[in-house]
Amino acid sequence: MSARFEEIDWRPTAMGDISLRRRRDPVSDTDVYEVKLGDEFLMSSLFTTGEIALAELGLAALPGAELDIAVGGLGLGYTAAAVLDDSRVRSLTVIDTLAEVIDWHQRGLVPLGARLTSDARCRLVQGDFFAMAADSCGLDPREPGRRFHAILLDVDHSPRHVLHPRHAALYQPAGLRALSEHLHPGGAFALWSNDPPDDQFTSALTEAFPQSAAHVVDFDNPLQGGTSTNTVYVARTEPGPQ
Repeated sequence: MSARFEEIDWRPTAMGDISLRRRRDPVSDTDVYEVKLGDEFLMSSLFTTGEIALAELGLAALPGAELDIAVGGLGLGYTAAAVLDDSRVRSLTVIDTLAEVIDWHQRGLVPLGARLTSDARCRLVQGDFFAMAADSCGLDPREPGRRFHAILLDVDHSPRHVLHPRHAALYQPAGLRALSEHLHPGGAFALWSNDPPDDQFTSALTEAFPQSAAHVVDFDNPLQGGTSTNTVYVARTEPGPQ
């Protein structure tokens, strides 16, 4: 049996102190992994339905095989693992601004670390997703200008509740249009949000993409009782010639 509570790692970062913790949940009798930035909870292995749905809904919109996918935000790795569950995926590039989070996976400190780092299709990249998305060089430092079939993003709490003020520009029409330039024709952009569907952000998506939709994802919440929700937005670029 594991210890009731353990702080696995703690480090100062440019965004604040980040910590990885493991606690024993008395209800499920399982280990729960949690990440905090300062005093704020970023993620928990107790709530992964939305992160998995981000991958499933984003990739469901794509036809064909041999897919190249980019994910903004590594976290505990549940979105990345769900991407790799799709046999059509040829490559996965996961970008995280914090080298410390990538290190947790490489050292096997989190449950999915060994799986992600041992899959030849998956590459973990340290970088500022938001700066890269706004730059014509794009999301792959090895291949400037590379395009992807889908870009999935799970960093901020929502388009309105961002972890850093510089992130806000991406959620405006100009930022979304710049991001869309890194997608193939018919490609998909999907975004996880902890908030209900936001009319203002939906309008911004409509300005930047010809197709978009907001999906409400329900999941059990044992801490609060009952059901909670996340939102996954999915937008598509214009399809190419047939």
